[in-house]
Amino acid sequence: EQIEALQANICQLKAQRKITPRHIKIQDLPESERFHKLANLSKHFLDTIKIIAYRAESAMVNIVREFLPKPDQARAFLRALYATEADLLPDYLNKTLTVRLHHSARAHTDEVIAKLCEELNATKTFFPRSGLRLIFKLGSS
Repeated sequence: EQIEALQANICQLKAQRKITPRHIKIQDLPESERFHKLANLSKHFLDTIKIIAYRAESAMVNIVREFLPKPDQARAFLRALYATEADLLPDYLNKTLTVRLHHSARAHTDEVIAKLCEELNATKTFFPRSGLRLIFKLGSS
């Protein structure tokens, strides 16, 4: 009896789900639930951040491009590099933050990453608000 009652309840809920609209128009939402457009200043701020990020990526592409067999591989290479894991090793005594990148599956790719690390280390960049200088390394060295 209990199973039959639950199955009847399931049938009732399925019928209710079928008549529920799949899409809701924004105008039908309560005011507190509506999406609001970003203010122009917020949009300009986000656009500025995107432009800065794109320029930084383009600079890295120019570094990497000369070491890759096909120049159009550079952006794809960097996207893959951004997605890989890395170890962050802060050293407060020496005021450094080491970013240790893991080896890739291919030796040629490791060579390109090592060259990129050399170029990035030459900039002597400091991590914001920490006073720690960034050091990029490949592997456990």
